[in-house]
Amino acid sequence: MIVQNVLRLIGNTPLVRLDRISDNKVNIYGKLEFMLPGGSVKDRSAYQVIQDAYQSKRLKEGQWVVEMTSGNMGAGLALVCKQFGNPFIAVMPKGNSPERIKIIRSLGAEVILTDQVNGFQGQVTGKDIAYAMKVAEDYAADHKGFYVDQFNNPSSLKAHFETTGPEIWNDLPDLDAFVASIGTGGTFLGISKFLKSINSKIKCIAVEPENAAILKTGEIKNPKHIIQGTGYGLIPPHWDQSLADEIITVADPEVEQMTKKLCFEQGLYVGYSSGANVMAAVKYARAHVKAKNIVTILCDTGYKYSNL
Repeated sequence: MIVQNVLRLIGNTPLVRLDRISDNKVNIYGKLEFMLPGGSVKDRSAYQVIQDAYQSKRLKEGQWVVEMTSGNMGAGLALVCKQFGNPFIAVMPKGNSPERIKIIRSLGAEVILTDQVNGFQGQVTGKDIAYAMKVAEDYAADHKGFYVDQFNNPSSLKAHFETTGPEIWNDLPDLDAFVASIGTGGTFLGISKFLKSINSKIKCIAVEPENAAILKTGEIKNPKHIIQGTGYGLIPPHWDQSLADEIITVADPEVEQMTKKLCFEQGLYVGYSSGANVMAAVKYARAHVKAKNIVTILCDTGYKYSNL
């Protein structure tokens, strides 16, 4: 296969049966989003956001693009913006892993690091994110740049409604459930909306950290956890409760254990959000024995983390 540029590599990731996790009663499949060129599922959103911004004339070649990111959206935007001819600045809380910062800079972007409000290294909270978002928004306004605003930007959902969801359906129309963690909500909401539009019987399961399960419990016991890029303790602006048939919570120790199992036994070097998704899929399978085919997202590569 030959493609004409790196943007053509965004999409069409494999769906793989996790044979070391599945058994003769249930098949758990992982969609290998970490194989995208920026190393995560966020490449899809980044590409859609920039395409839509050009189409609506909110963005032109050479104009600055600015976004708050935990790392994955930043990497996606860095590579996409480079192809479109736009300089990119990522605004990141200092608590994100150094590897993510290095990757974004290596892809040709600039990085502004913001102080954490109540998080610490390796654990970024909703307040850390809110502060970084304000810095990014102000920087874009001061420099006449395009502020992506991924939490509020509908293109993040559109990317998954139009690409990821259809890919899952085309590969496995006989699926019973879809499982994904909640950060901005774009991945879960976009895919779930598509799948339910095709088959309303498919169950869509959201995943949150045990102590920051604001969608499930309405409260945050502890905003700090190891799942970078998800579970900010914020209700996503586009959240649609009707798309979530169930919300499953996961604790740091079981997330860490599952992530290491995916690496050591399954041969997939992925990050903690992937471990959270697979752990939740296993929990769902245990509670719903009639579910035979479950699909989840392997969000990003383990190379973006310090302690894997």
